[in-house]
Amino acid sequence: MDFLLQLLVNGLVIGSVYALAALGFVLIYKSSRVLNFAHGDFLALGTFVAFAMATSLRLPVIPSIVLTLIAFFVLGLIVERVVLRPLIGKEIIAVIMVSIGLSSVIKGVMYLIWGPGYFLFPEFVPDIPIIIGDLYLSPLHLVALVISAAFLGLFSLFFKHSTLGVAMRAVADDQQAALSLGVSVRKIFAVAWGIALLSAVAAGVVVGSITSLSTEGLATIGILVFPAVIVGGLDSVPGAVIGGLLIGVLENLTAGFLDPLLGVSLRSVVPFIVLVVILMIKPYGLFGTVEIERV
Repeated sequence: MDFLLQLLVNGLVIGSVYALAALGFVLIYKSSRVLNFAHGDFLALGTFVAFAMATSLRLPVIPSIVLTLIAFFVLGLIVERVVLRPLIGKEIIAVIMVSIGLSSVIKGVMYLIWGPGYFLFPEFVPDIPIIIGDLYLSPLHLVALVISAAFLGLFSLFFKHSTLGVAMRAVADDQQAALSLGVSVRKIFAVAWGIALLSAVAAGVVVGSITSLSTEGLATIGILVFPAVIVGGLDSVPGAVIGGLLIGVLENLTAGFLDPLLGVSLRSVVPFIVLVVILMIKPYGLFGTVEIERV
C-alpha cells in the first residue's frame, strides 16, 4: 500500500509538470487553431537558458529563472509576430511545417551551444528527505508540485477575472464575435504565444530541478505532452490539467508494477495506449468540444 501511495505521489508531481506544459500547447491551439510542434523544444531551450544564466553568468538561481520567464514571454510575442502572423489564412499544413522547422532550428541551436551531454541544474532547495511512515517525500518534488500548482492557479485566475483573460476566452470561443466587440484578435494570438512559452519554461525548470538536463530528455516532454493534451481535449484548459495528471500517474504506476513484472520498459508506451483507447470512446477527448459540421 505504501509503495502504491509513493507511486501515486510521484505520478502527481510528474503529472503536474505535464499539465503545466500542456496548458501552453492548449492555449495556442484554442486561440489560433495552431498545433505547435516546437513546444517541447522551447521548453528545453528555456531551461538551458536559465541554467546558463545561473552557471555561466553566476546569477542567483531564482533571479535566473524569473529573467528567463520574462525573456521567453517576450520571445513568444516575437515568434508570433515574425513567424506565425504572416501565415494567417494559409493552409494549416503550412503552419504545421513551419512549427516543425522551428523545432529543428531550436534543436540545432541547443546542440551547437550545449551539445548532447547531461548537466545538473543548480540546487536551490535543500535535498533533505521528508519521511512520513514508509512514504518518502523529496523537497524538490514538493517544490515542483507547489510551483506547478501555483502557475496553474494563477493562469486560472487570469483567464477568469482579468480583462485580457476574458478577451482570450472570447477569441477562443468565436473569433468573429470577438472582432465585432472590438477585441484585437492578433494581440490575443501574440499573448497566447507569450503565455505558452512562459508555461513551457516553468515546466522545464521544474523538470530540470528534479532530473538532469539534456537536450533530448527535455524535448521529449513535448512529445509526452501530446497524449495529455489529446486525452483531455485539444481545446480544453481543464482537460489539459486532468490529462497531464492522468498521464503522469499512469507512467509511474506502469514503471512500478508492469515494468518489473514484464522485464521491459513500457512507461513511455502506456500513455499512447491510453490515448488510443480514450479516442476510440471519445474522439474529441474527455473534455474536448464536439464539432458538428453540416454539409
